[in-house]
Amino acid sequence: MTDEDLYVDGDSARWAFGTGFTDPLHGVDQAVPESVDAEGLAACCLALGDDALVSAQRLAEWCTRAPELEEELALANIGLDLLGQARLLYSRAGQVDGTGRGEDAYAYFRDADDFRNVRLAELPCGDFAFTVARLLVLSVWRLAVCEALTAAPDPVLSAIAAKSVKELAYHRRYAAEWAVRLGGGTAESAGRMRAAWDALAPWLDELLTDRTAERLGAHPSAVAARTRAELSHVLAGAGLNRPGDAASRGTSASSMPGSGRDGAHTPQLAPLLAELQSVARAHPDASW
Repeated sequence: MTDEDLYVDGDSARWAFGTGFTDPLHGVDQAVPESVDAEGLAACCLALGDDALVSAQRLAEWCTRAPELEEELALANIGLDLLGQARLLYSRAGQVDGTGRGEDAYAYFRDADDFRNVRLAELPCGDFAFTVARLLVLSVWRLAVCEALTAAPDPVLSAIAAKSVKELAYHRRYAAEWAVRLGGGTAESAGRMRAAWDALAPWLDELLTDRTAERLGAHPSAVAARTRAELSHVLAGAGLNRPGDAASRGTSASSMPGSGRDGAHTPQLAPLLAELQSVARAHPDASW
């Protein structure tokens, strides 16, 4: 038995940390190919890194608050997966954007206006049903993006995407199982899942129309089609609406101009970042 086997359930990477500890960039050429627009690559890495970091921070808020210890550990480990993805993406952004910044500079020393995450990631956690529903949507969508990016012309981004796919497949499975369980459970759990879906549905368009990774191989129409199909399958099993059915019920997203990709965020992002960044900003010269 190898060290990696200790974190694998049977023949599948069941756990959030079941993909092993091998450096995903070992042996990968770090040079940016001549055919790749460095500015576009940096912007893509930054945006996907911000999605992951903000999502991880929201999941961390469930520590000591989850319904059961097992779910607390699962959510924490999913958050750690996303944090690992953010670190790799930030490192690549710093390599190619000309600034030479490290991952800490991106995570701790930018203000909310400088973040480029989708706004769905920054919304408050709400109850467990909302967290499950949001995790389902973000995991399905991000998995579709990363699967496309495994063929990206930049070898580093391709390697990061390949690592992320293994993790996101588990995130999707975890969220889908809970969505079906809650949606098909008691009247209380089903009602909470319906309320969660109605609350997040207005924010879907920002994901389904995102063009951040288009020039690197993740075409918005293909990502949107894949996302809608997978969500429809899970939501049908949970007895919930299909993607888009509830999109017109909420006005929170449509009443906000711009996009998270352009730096337009909800009022909830700044407090989240203040908590995340407080120690690093209080001791900016410290080594972590």
